[in-house]
Amino acid sequence: MLCKISPKAHFFRIEDSYAARAQKFKAGFGSKLRSCYKILGKLRMLASQKTAKFPGVHVTNTLELRANEQSVDLQPASDAALRFIGVIRTPWKTRDDCPRQGHLDGPSCELIVDPVWHEALQGLDAFETIEVLYWLDKSRRDLVLQSPKSDGHTIGTFALRSPVRPNPIGTSVVRLDRIDAGTLHVRGLDCLDGTPLIDIKPDRCVFTPKAPPKAGDARPDGPKMGGEKCKNRSYLPPYLGSL
Repeated sequence: MLCKISPKAHFFRIEDSYAARAQKFKAGFGSKLRSCYKILGKLRMLASQKTAKFPGVHVTNTLELRANEQSVDLQPASDAALRFIGVIRTPWKTRDDCPRQGHLDGPSCELIVDPVWHEALQGLDAFETIEVLYWLDKSRRDLVLQSPKSDGHTIGTFALRSPVRPNPIGTSVVRLDRIDAGTLHVRGLDCLDGTPLIDIKPDRCVFTPKAPPKAGDARPDGPKMGGEKCKNRSYLPPYLGSL
């Protein structure tokens, strides 16, 4: 005699089977999820900062800290945007090769200005020295204390001219040799090849404002404009020392 199974009992048997499978899947998924969280936590510990140029890429970690250096946990910067005006070409491909400070008799470098800004270069060739601002895109941005000599002695970031800064803007006074079709040939830079160019200005020590003077310009303690205001500057180029 055949044993008949009611439709209702058959339904509950199928339901129990699916419930068991779901419970097994949930347990396995939970285990994998916990493993993912552990890996993510380790990555967060290693990663320290994101670059402005590549906000989704972590480029530094705590293993790069020298003795007694201190970093801070920062959120991605989002309060300003830069418009790069070109790119810098230098002989240096790595930070180990790059000089700490540029020299006016150093190797020739190029500031390749985007075509849209070529007209903005009019009049710049009247100056022997110019100021160049650039974005040190390979630098970390989270150190508050640094050890320049790697000896454990630390100095605050704002007391250094290190490229490692909250906003890694580099600035150099360079000698302008010539301008060829939007490319400036200069000497005195200290940055890597391919560094984004932010801005170009006449050297403030040899610049006389073109606009009429303002009330706030007046000072009772001596000259205000041109090379006189930088007469005693210790890093004044030799050929400007007589100004």
